[in-house]
Amino acid sequence: MKSAKNILQPEHQALKTAVLVLDECNTLSFAAAVDPMRAANRLAGRPAFDWDYVTATGEPAHLTSGLSVPGQSLTRLDGCDLLIVIAGFQLARHATPSLLASLRRIAASGTTIAGIDGGPWLLAEAGLLDGHAATTHWEDLDSFASRFPDVSTLRDRFTVSENRLTSGGAMPAIEMMLHIISARHGAGFAARVSGLFLYDGAPAPTKPQSRTGAPHRHNGVTAKANALMEATLDEPLPVAEIAETLGTSPRTLQQQFRLRLNTTPQDHYLQLRLAEARRLVTDTDMPLMDVAMATGFTSQSSFARSFRTAHHLTARELRQENSPPMSH
Repeated sequence: MKSAKNILQPEHQALKTAVLVLDECNTLSFAAAVDPMRAANRLAGRPAFDWDYVTATGEPAHLTSGLSVPGQSLTRLDGCDLLIVIAGFQLARHATPSLLASLRRIAASGTTIAGIDGGPWLLAEAGLLDGHAATTHWEDLDSFASRFPDVSTLRDRFTVSENRLTSGGAMPAIEMMLHIISARHGAGFAARVSGLFLYDGAPAPTKPQSRTGAPHRHNGVTAKANALMEATLDEPLPVAEIAETLGTSPRTLQQQFRLRLNTTPQDHYLQLRLAEARRLVTDTDMPLMDVAMATGFTSQSSFARSFRTAHHLTARELRQENSPPMSH
């Protein structure tokens, strides 16, 4: 194996990059990888990045938005400094022996490899994350950790582990790309790139991923409480215990949730559990009783009542509504 080149150090040469785009990835993840490179080139007035598009077979990749991205076949990729793997759905279908062998071949050349959204899953399938810290989208974190025990799975927004970078989704991918730009061209230049997107600055990469998508409304207390709630959806904690864990009082916790989120900790916790229940109903085949248990409901009747109130359908009705039609 060729020794890896450190791409995260000051360098004015263009970073030779290949962007592997797979079917069923989302447009925002694709743009999150590519647009910071484009913006960096524009601001620098010269190529800071030199990239090409690659697909699994040489046929155009079809994004979930309907856009198509043409590119050369991954098997024909000779080499690059950075390979960015962007994937979304249908990961098992994408993990062909040919694709995994190509990823291993490119990694053996010393290339730094980054995965976005479902990309880390494919890197792990190829054995390229063994012994590394990595993250993936929060929906898949638990199954990822279970399937790949030799990977140190983190709930971080993005991770850097030697020459392996992984991102949990589109917004952290922008932060990951800005991290690369900062390392190569300086924090001031990266801030100018960030400013082109009216992006006010990235949180620390080690900040846990949030299911709610509303981090700017939280303060320190509510954010920590939210993270604790997300980690205990299956066995909800009493508000008093959450407050004690955070070193505050139940009254203060109530006040902060009302002030910042216009709700109570109890209702916020319930909405997190019901949002996860909806995801499990629509995205998995898990029996409904197991869905209830996984989201902290001790009886099917209380689960059914709360689910219908929140989503205006029973869990069974929602699952039937989202089932694909039978083929004839």
